[in-house]
Amino acid sequence: MMKKKSISASNASLVLFLCQMISALDVPLDLSQPPTITQQSPKDYIVDPRENIVIQCEAKGKPPPSFSWTRNGTHFDIDKDAQVTMKPNSGTLVINIMNGGKAEAYEGVYQCTARNERGAAISNNIVIRPSRSPLWTKEKLEPNQVREGDSLVLHCRPPVGLPPPIIFWMDNAFQRLPQSERVSQGLNGDLYFSNVQPEDIREDYICYARFNHTQTIQQKQPISVKVFSMDSLNDTIAANLSDTDIYGARPVTERQPVLLTPTGSTSTKVELRGNVLLLECIAAGLPTPVIRWIKEGGELPANRTFFENFKKTLKIIDVSEADSGNYKCIARNTLGSAHHVISVTVKAAPYWITAPRNLVLSPGEDGTLICRANGNPKPSISWLANGVPIAIAPEDPSRKVDGDTIIFSHVQERSSAVYQCNASNEYGYLLANAFVNVLAEPPRILTPANKLYQVIADSPALLDCAYFGSPKPEIEWFKGVKGSILRGSEYIFHDNGTLEIPVAQKDSTGAYTCVARNKLGKIQNEVQLEIKDPTVIIKQPEYKVIQRYGQVSFECIIKHDSTLLPTVIWLKDNDELPDDERFLVGKDNLTIMNVTDKDDGTYTCIVNTTLDSVSASAVLTVVARPNPPFDLELTGQLERSVELSWIPGDENNSPITNFVIEYEDGLHEPGVWHYQTEVPGTQTTVQLKLSPYVNYSFRVIAVNEIGRSQPSEPSEQYLTKSANPDENPSNVQGIGSEPDNLVITWESLKGFQSNGPGLQYKVSWRQKDVDDEWTSVIVANVSKYIVSGTPTFVPYEIKVQALNDLGYAPEPSEVIGHSGEDLPMVAPGNVQVHVINSTLAKVHWDPVPLKTVRGHLQGYKVYYWKVQSLSRRSRRHVEKKILTFRGNKTFGMLPGLEPYSTYKLNVRVANGKGEGPASPDKVFRTPEGVPGSPSFLKITNPTLDSLTLEWGSPTHPNGVLTSYILKFQPINNTHELGPLVEIRIPANESSLILKNLNYSTRYKFYFNAQTSVGSGNQITEEAVTIMDEGKMAMASRQVDIATQGWFIGLMCAVALLILILLIVCFIRRNKGGKYPVKEKEDAHADPEIQPMKEDDGTFGEYSDAEDHKPLKKGSRTPSDRTVKKEDSDDSLVDYGEGVNGQFNEDGSFIGQYSGKKEKEPAEGNESSEAPSPVNAMNSFV
Repeated sequence: MMKKKSISASNASLVLFLCQMISALDVPLDLSQPPTITQQSPKDYIVDPRENIVIQCEAKGKPPPSFSWTRNGTHFDIDKDAQVTMKPNSGTLVINIMNGGKAEAYEGVYQCTARNERGAAISNNIVIRPSRSPLWTKEKLEPNQVREGDSLVLHCRPPVGLPPPIIFWMDNAFQRLPQSERVSQGLNGDLYFSNVQPEDIREDYICYARFNHTQTIQQKQPISVKVFSMDSLNDTIAANLSDTDIYGARPVTERQPVLLTPTGSTSTKVELRGNVLLLECIAAGLPTPVIRWIKEGGELPANRTFFENFKKTLKIIDVSEADSGNYKCIARNTLGSAHHVISVTVKAAPYWITAPRNLVLSPGEDGTLICRANGNPKPSISWLANGVPIAIAPEDPSRKVDGDTIIFSHVQERSSAVYQCNASNEYGYLLANAFVNVLAEPPRILTPANKLYQVIADSPALLDCAYFGSPKPEIEWFKGVKGSILRGSEYIFHDNGTLEIPVAQKDSTGAYTCVARNKLGKIQNEVQLEIKDPTVIIKQPEYKVIQRYGQVSFECIIKHDSTLLPTVIWLKDNDELPDDERFLVGKDNLTIMNVTDKDDGTYTCIVNTTLDSVSASAVLTVVARPNPPFDLELTGQLERSVELSWIPGDENNSPITNFVIEYEDGLHEPGVWHYQTEVPGTQTTVQLKLSPYVNYSFRVIAVNEIGRSQPSEPSEQYLTKSANPDENPSNVQGIGSEPDNLVITWESLKGFQSNGPGLQYKVSWRQKDVDDEWTSVIVANVSKYIVSGTPTFVPYEIKVQALNDLGYAPEPSEVIGHSGEDLPMVAPGNVQVHVINSTLAKVHWDPVPLKTVRGHLQGYKVYYWKVQSLSRRSRRHVEKKILTFRGNKTFGMLPGLEPYSTYKLNVRVANGKGEGPASPDKVFRTPEGVPGSPSFLKITNPTLDSLTLEWGSPTHPNGVLTSYILKFQPINNTHELGPLVEIRIPANESSLILKNLNYSTRYKFYFNAQTSVGSGNQITEEAVTIMDEGKMAMASRQVDIATQGWFIGLMCAVALLILILLIVCFIRRNKGGKYPVKEKEDAHADPEIQPMKEDDGTFGEYSDAEDHKPLKKGSRTPSDRTVKKEDSDDSLVDYGEGVNGQFNEDGSFIGQYSGKKEKEPAEGNESSEAPSPVNAMNSFV
């Protein structure tokens, strides 16, 4: 939330100018003029009798006026009273009271007259009264004995003072007595009790009257109030009397409202226009009545209506005749209502419509004085001339009185005088002086010459031309030295001579000339106008929400005219910033460190220059975790429930979303708080379910978006009664730990679940499916019981029942358990192996009889291990692998076998105790598979037309190698691939010399091994034949273009281009992009490549990152593998759990074989790999 406002100096000047236009033109003091009263004391003047009395009367005129006074309508000769003096050159009287005078002797009505040769002005009638603060009359006050629930009025009746005192009630300790809807003070100072309660008993109800004028406080004698109930009164009387009427009195009962003030059903009230209207209604009743106000036939005036004293007082400010009418107060409680109607009449003392204004005329001119006033009743208008009623004043032939107007015709110098207009009715009077001054004066300009005016652009410019002359001069304005007279709608010419430019622009800058002329002369004056750029806040502070103890900054970046010096002021809530080092004011920002709650508010940036002022505001909202709730109260206590209520703490500007209720069990777990429930943030009561035999305490935590409050203070404790347990232990199990026992376990009840003292458990068991009786035992508050001497692994029915000193819990449900397990007795039989392919086999077996398992059947475990690799004839450490097939399965899959190898396996059954004996070992062999890639490929001895290739056999031949396949193709200077050549090489070879190759040509080679099953993964390499030396010599005999300037420039450009291409290729490679050659390779995959890792023949993927480095010797192009589908109908669910895979509980295999194949080299002229620096240089050879 942000606010912005701007106040320019020119706007302020306009307001001041408009105020000046209201008053008449002042006559320069060097010219003759009648007196004008400039200062006087108020009409009703209450003075302090301990200080000197000063009655003010100041006036101006030419010649300077003399002063005289009347007192109570007769001349007051101050020379005859030594206590009275008049200030020099002034009419102000000083009455010396401090040197023996008495203020009471100078009470009366005073009026001052200021007189010179041109007339006389008079002041208002000033009524002088000394203030009074009399003491209370002594009185004997009897104690007030009141029945509980009755109403009571304690009367104050303060002494009559001048002015009236301010009334308040206090006790002996000078503490104000608390007031409420039930107990409050009326407008007359009395203390009203709508109904009396025992808490009202006290002996020091004291009424105080404060007289502000004399700064004194008077005190009434203390009043005692005693409250009795009917029960106590009957007990007292019964001790002394045998029978009275008081025995029949009813106890405290509710009563419908009755108005204590005002009395009756109607009343009237008269108030004067402009005053404050106060209406009051105070009612008795039980429960305490609530007051409501309405205006009959209308609405209470908006923005001027206020309710005070707990709505017992209606306050309307600045009343007018429209506020007259009937106002009704309604007092209401649960038993009924009472009302009172106050008829309000608004009268009005006289107020001005048009007050007379000074009139300056030249000889022979005409003029008028107008005096118009209104009031209720309508005031009468009377005129005086020089302080004398106009009817008996000296006649003036140029003057004619017409009601509220005096008309002057062809005035002469002797017509100068001061006229008084008096407007009066029964509620007051108005008196105004206005002179008629007849002068013959040529024009004069009062504004200083060459005055400089500076105005903000797009604001009004006001150029003064204060003048005087008689007759009144005419004013004209010009711009520039030789400019024409200013006219048109873009200018406003005011009667006081001021030129207004409503919207000043930059081109308004310059010199302006004011010319004043009348029939007696002419005069001119020049002023200067400069237009400045406005001050603007270009970056305003913004609304901020900050957590407590954080840091916040408000920006205030400004742009201003370069000739103006701005000052920046920061305010908080329209007041100065706190004097705190946490507030850091920078050049264009305000930073608040370690924000606290008191920093919450509106921050305003004010930028001031000499001409304008702009401001912008933003609100800072400080949020924090809520304050903890308080005043926790338990109500409606029942055996199994209670109602908890609380009062929320301050939410700290972040609404409370929910309340968390926790409880403590002081009986079983003192000091440990548990979660009970939570309710929405709008709820402050909750019905809580309780358990028996718990000593509850509750606390509440408030939660908002910022976090959780601190816990509230704990509630009072509430101990619930004991009862039978409501529930039995949970998670009852029967599992034997030995072959001849049954261990019964359960989760014990928590302390509050016991429902009473003496918690125990009744443990019962019997063998299932056998006609046995229940065996039971009662144990202490434990969680385990062991039954010994049981048969091995037989089912039992088990139940555990809770009980305490008051009885048993409901009948528990039964669970099935088993006595202890023993190792299985026999091994699976008829084990068969079916080899599916070179890496996968399927094993079958017959299940063992369930009785021989002697426990819970966990499944079957297959142990298998490689005995020998048929291709390498080398033996190594035997590593047994285990696959587990859960449940009563009779077959499983063995994945990840090595091709062309001999394996052994056996099968065992498993239960919870362990494994049974192993079946006899079964031997099987895996067939040949595709070989792994050759271990290396090296290219050596490059010549003009030949290359030597050397390689190593595959690390994992996976069978008998039959041959090697070599494919190669040339790569030209544009990185296109040439025709592909394929060569088959016997398996016993390890090197080859390729002849008849092109000189200075790059070749790419693809190499892999084969068995009878198929081809293995290929590896790749690149090499270059050397350059023809003869052709190099011939080239050297040609013109050496390398020394030519154009060639050098061309080479530099090409080198730069190559560098850019390399950078782009490097970036694409890092992002996973492919080179053109790679794309071509991917498009021609070798169909013979088989999916097998080099090392162990298992499934997986190789990274092809090295395939993008064509010049790195010994580089290989790894391939991704796929599973070659064989003729098999076996599902993956047949794979067991083990080192090479994951299986579900039913033995199904969780995994997948996936991969990518090495791409076949491309045929023909196709794009090769990314350009390299060597390739680039070769292209220029």
